[in-house]
Amino acid sequence: MNVLKIRNVLPEDLDSVTEIESVCFPSAEAAKRNVFKDRISSFPEGFFVAELDNQIIGFINGGATNKKHIEDEFFENMNLHIPNGENIAIFGLDVHPDYQRNGYAKKLINHFITAAKNDGRIRVLLTCKEHLIKYYEQFGFINEGVSQSVHGGAKWYDMYLAF
Repeated sequence: MNVLKIRNVLPEDLDSVTEIESVCFPSAEAAKRNVFKDRISSFPEGFFVAELDNQIIGFINGGATNKKHIEDEFFENMNLHIPNGENIAIFGLDVHPDYQRNGYAKKLINHFITAAKNDGRIRVLLTCKEHLIKYYEQFGFINEGVSQSVHGGAKWYDMYLAF
C-alpha cells in the first residue's frame, strides 16, 4: 500500500510542481516556473509537496501577509510576502489528475492548516471558484462572497479560516 508523504518543498522539486500546476489549472491561472522558483526560495515553510513512492503527486503553497484578502499581485511574485505576517494565504492546492479523488488534497490542506496554527497564524486565506466553496467549507472556511481578484480572468470567492 502506498503511503502519502507530505514534506516541505525543495529547490529540486521545481520542475515537478510546475508540471502539475500546468495540468491542474488553465494557462491564464497557472503559476509559471519563475513564480514557483520565487515561492520556493522565499517561503519554503509555506510550501508542501505530497509524494507517493518518491514521486510528487500534488502540493499546496502560500505566503504570509497582514492583509485579510489575497491581492492578485501575490499570485505573480512574493513582493507582498511578510514572513511573520499574521495570516497565511493559500495560492494553490494541486493534485495531479491521475491521483485525484483519493483524499490527497484533504491531507494537504489539513497539513497546511496545522502548520499555520503551529506557526501562530491568525487566519488562513484563499480564493476559489464557486464550485469549490462547499469543499473548503468542510474545513471550516467561511465564504466572504465575490472577491475583487480578477486573476486569470476568472470569478473568485474570498474565503478564510480563523483560529
